[in-house]
Amino acid sequence: LKGPPHLEKVEIRGPFESTGTGMTAAREKIFICEPGALEDEQLACANEILSTLAKQAYRRPVTENEVSDLLGFYELGNEIGGFEKGIETGLRRIISGPEFLFRIESAPAGVAEGQPFQISDLELASRLAFFLWSSLPDEELISVATENRLNDQDVLEEQVIRMLADPKAQNLTSNFASQWFTLRNLQAIVPDPLTFPDYDDNLRQSSILETQMLFQSIIDEDRSVLDIINADYTFVNESLARVYDMPGIIGSRMRRVEVEDENRRGILGHSSFLTLTSLTIRTSLVTRGKWFLTNLVGTPPPEPPPNVDTQLTEVEGVPQSLREQMEAHRADPVCSSCHELMDTIGIAMENFDGVGRHRTLDRGVTINPVDFLFDGTEITSVADLRNWMMERPTIFAGTTTEKLMQFALARPLVWSDMPHVRTILRDSAQENYKFSSIIMGIVNSVPFQMRINQGSTEAVASID
Repeated sequence: LKGPPHLEKVEIRGPFESTGTGMTAAREKIFICEPGALEDEQLACANEILSTLAKQAYRRPVTENEVSDLLGFYELGNEIGGFEKGIETGLRRIISGPEFLFRIESAPAGVAEGQPFQISDLELASRLAFFLWSSLPDEELISVATENRLNDQDVLEEQVIRMLADPKAQNLTSNFASQWFTLRNLQAIVPDPLTFPDYDDNLRQSSILETQMLFQSIIDEDRSVLDIINADYTFVNESLARVYDMPGIIGSRMRRVEVEDENRRGILGHSSFLTLTSLTIRTSLVTRGKWFLTNLVGTPPPEPPPNVDTQLTEVEGVPQSLREQMEAHRADPVCSSCHELMDTIGIAMENFDGVGRHRTLDRGVTINPVDFLFDGTEITSVADLRNWMMERPTIFAGTTTEKLMQFALARPLVWSDMPHVRTILRDSAQENYKFSSIIMGIVNSVPFQMRINQGSTEAVASID
């Protein structure tokens, strides 16, 4: 075989001469009792299984009528294929019903249409679970809510801390952070193999994992959210270390390392972000500037006017850097107003190529990263851009709070939410914007714990 060692084929055979359905972790969670030989014993076991599953799926205690309905489906399946078919039929009813598919939040009796009301403890438990875990509340959370103790501030804080420490909180990284930083879009990015011959799927997946692990470390260690842009550490393996020119890193295992290069600190030095905001054959000042303003500053730039030519022109026979081409492009007054917001940010990152490697030349022309931001601040590097953000911490911390609250509420924020965002931001500043302080601020906020009576039962989709 030629080339580096690789795995060509995997063949899995078996199991051989197997009998029965076998036993798996999922099956053990469902079949929590063994049916007896008598019909009454089987019905009692079916009752226990389906009522337990329904309590978990509906995120609350179930009523006698609901259990009776499920047992009716069990009996239909039991007649066709025995006990296990009956449980399967009952389970199908559970996961296809509105009680599971939607989070129903009803206004208490006596609350007039258009008036706010406090959601119940069980509804609050569901909001917490889908916010922090992207999943169902567990037995402990349901029990606390059933006892109406979740409205106690100390109990609520205790539950939030427990939930953030649970492995299921990693869903906050895989769902929220990946969505916020548009990491999922990296799967569709294919850098030109002639321009970037060493870029492969291993590097792509490693770069995604680096950003996710940085975010998860901020949750696990309850660090300041400002570390997302300012962390002096990161997570790399051999593939990423080659991109970052870090010696002595061997193997595919991701490991935590100190970041010595000031320009590599935080997400602005990550290959994931730098690849996401590049084109297949080159970097993009506009895309990087737009991503920065949209996702970190929270102020998306305006879209280009209709029928405006956005193509760059090259002077034949004269080597030009991307910066020089963009300066010629924004000489048009129609283009300059938008590009003045974005281009300087992209220029500061031009020493990173389309996959995040450091460079000093662009098409044979020396890169000049010096420019002035929209507020007149001189920027000479990515480090200067990051320091500009760190000197104005409320910008990024405010964006983080808005993104987290939008995720928690499962809806866009409106004007009436913003006073609560500012309150959370002001309070968390006293703790240097620790992750838990922002989370607790959101959980304790009026938008998270209350809603407006719209005059009918409202349902929120519980499955993303």
